[in-house]
Amino acid sequence: MAGPEARHPAGHTVRRLAGETWTMRVRSASDPAPGRAENEDFVFRFGPLVGVLDGATVPAGFATGCVHGPAWFVRHLAARIGLAVAARPAATLVSSLAAALLAVRADHGDACDLDHPGTPSSTVCLVREGTDEIDWLVLCDSPLLLDLGGRVQVVSDDRLTHALADLRAIVGGLPSGDVDPVTRFRFAVTSQRERMNRTPGYWVAAADPDAAYHAVTGTSPLRGPDAVRRAALLTDGASCAVDQFGLLDWPGLLDLVTADGPGALIDRVRAAEREHPDRLRRHKRTDDASVVLCEFPAHRG
Repeated sequence: MAGPEARHPAGHTVRRLAGETWTMRVRSASDPAPGRAENEDFVFRFGPLVGVLDGATVPAGFATGCVHGPAWFVRHLAARIGLAVAARPAATLVSSLAAALLAVRADHGDACDLDHPGTPSSTVCLVREGTDEIDWLVLCDSPLLLDLGGRVQVVSDDRLTHALADLRAIVGGLPSGDVDPVTRFRFAVTSQRERMNRTPGYWVAAADPDAAYHAVTGTSPLRGPDAVRRAALLTDGASCAVDQFGLLDWPGLLDLVTADGPGALIDRVRAAEREHPDRLRRHKRTDDASVVLCEFPAHRG
């Protein structure tokens, strides 16, 4: 994983500061879409903080106003989140994400139009281990699974799903004989961009630091009968095993990742993409996929 003295994506070696103790065990896998040279997902760990980011792929033929791509954006955002958390360990994840987004704005330089509706963007899913609890943050469609004393809770941000459903209804209402498929697609992408980082619409990490304050956040205990035993952070290229292909339910996904490792889930998704391409609801036949499993055995009680 990316981070101080770290390796990515297989395994991790993390430097600890004097007096710091982190008990969570972390395993991860991240795989670019078949045929794609660059992974636009990013997995990282900085001490007690673990995260996954999913950069938004830019459809062919669409401008972004930026000289950088999604892979650049997620790498810089991950580094800036880590620095923000290290600089202010007591700050909320929301504040740290906002600070990171502001710093990435400066990283862009003067060559980028950060007000362009296609500016690089990313989902965010974060978990930070504390002494008696974890805190977490989800922004856009990278869900978090929590095993709370044997009960699986799904933390999701469904605003993008609702925005896309509205768009499908609008596009579906266009006269079929008068609008060709390419024009329909361009209309859909343009309309989605117009709904990004505004209400009503959906929120995602991009150029506006205010997006951090629209994230889904919370805390979960590390002690007691409802203590967090496991947490799984997913990009939608992995969560589609449940919500698109129906290969597993959420508890089954968590059990598979625990027993066979995060890579096993990605293998199941790749097989489903090959065998059932008709079930995909996104415009891409395949997608980058990332899975992080955090286990907290030392805190049980």
